[in-house]
Amino acid sequence: MSRLLPAIALLFLPAIALHAQDTASVDADLVKQSVSLRNIAMQNSNAWEILESLTQEVGPRLAGSPGDQAAVAWAMLKMQDLGFENVRAQDVTVPHWERGQLSVQITNPHPQSLVAVALGGSVGTGEEGIEAPVLMVQNLEELAKLPASQVEGTIVFLPGRMERHKDGSGYGPAVAKRSSGASVAASLGARALVIRSVGTDNNRLGHTGAMRYDLAQPRIPAVALSNPDSDILEYQLSQGQPVSLRINLSARHLDPARSANVIGEIPGSDLPEEIVIIGGHLDSWDLGTGAIDDGAGVAITMEAARQILLSGKRPKRTIRVVLFANEEFGLSGATEYARLAEVEKHILGMEGDFGAGKVWQLASRVAPEALYKVEAMQNMLADLGVEPGSNDSGGGADISPLLKAGMPVLAPRQDGTEYFDIHHTANDTLDKVNRDDLDQNVAIYTALTWFAANVEGDFGRLPVEETPESQ
Repeated sequence: MSRLLPAIALLFLPAIALHAQDTASVDADLVKQSVSLRNIAMQNSNAWEILESLTQEVGPRLAGSPGDQAAVAWAMLKMQDLGFENVRAQDVTVPHWERGQLSVQITNPHPQSLVAVALGGSVGTGEEGIEAPVLMVQNLEELAKLPASQVEGTIVFLPGRMERHKDGSGYGPAVAKRSSGASVAASLGARALVIRSVGTDNNRLGHTGAMRYDLAQPRIPAVALSNPDSDILEYQLSQGQPVSLRINLSARHLDPARSANVIGEIPGSDLPEEIVIIGGHLDSWDLGTGAIDDGAGVAITMEAARQILLSGKRPKRTIRVVLFANEEFGLSGATEYARLAEVEKHILGMEGDFGAGKVWQLASRVAPEALYKVEAMQNMLADLGVEPGSNDSGGGADISPLLKAGMPVLAPRQDGTEYFDIHHTANDTLDKVNRDDLDQNVAIYTALTWFAANVEGDFGRLPVEETPESQ
């Protein structure tokens, strides 16, 4: 084997040399500027004050609600006050759902009230409520295999617990029951769906979140129990006696409403038609004040752009901050933005929508020939504990329509170890945000945004993903 090593090494020399040459071609002055802006932002960030203003003055911002309208007005004024140019509201039609009142009780064999929340978009039970025997099924796959005769007339309970992971990877497997469980249960004749909350905490608080109805199936009420209350229900079911629940829910759908994406810019000096887009979603669920989801993303990206404004340096490309409407109920704002955007002019996008945990990794999805630029950006963040990530990132929900249309993305990945303790609950409030971690995010977004807006050349284009509308 040892005799083969020189030959093998020769095979890799051209690639190594090319990589080194590409890395060396990154402007050293640009790296120094980016690191300098990063360090200043770390010490002088105003993100906490922006987040404080949004959560304390506006509060919950459910799509279509008065809070949503107040948030759009707040964002317009805040962007103007921060000095952004071309501040505007891009009209978006959003769904309008009201949570109403909810009560859930075990009525047999051991009566007890349970803490629960309606899932977003659920229909109500009617004034008479629903009382029925509980059928516990471990997961959707098992439910789909059951005969209708076993499910008909029951309240289906899906008890699966979400796993805790730093990267949030437990969310995808757990959220399927929330998204489509009601329609699967309804297709077999169930009267309602109850799930264990999609969350990693043990607080007596339910986690809400959007669910989707299959229009080919009946619409049945869907609620989420807190984790401790799911334990209560599981215990009673484990005792071998029939268990019945009673659910009263007054949720309702109203006519679609008007909202808006709020947009502000720092126009570019040399290449103003090329856009680096950063942002988060302005809406939130109605239980808390939307501090981590997604007030933090709003504050991080607005403050990162403000730090660049404060530097007095004009970027070569236009930096555009977009606060998207209605991410929670189906990406209304993201879809409308992408429909109207000249996507080919968007050279890179970044989205903050995973709370305010410290950034620990930089992932991306860029053209292979631009990976050396991502490596240069990660290198300038390494002393902050930021590791290199993969080049297969989805970027984020709100910029996903742009990615599918070919725009490259960066993804500063945050520590989500505790994110799903709070996500979509009444505990999503300002006091859960760590100010130092928030400022670390601002510093990183500032450096990456400045680098992307000034680097020589772009990040390539990605393959366009066909959608049903484009086929």
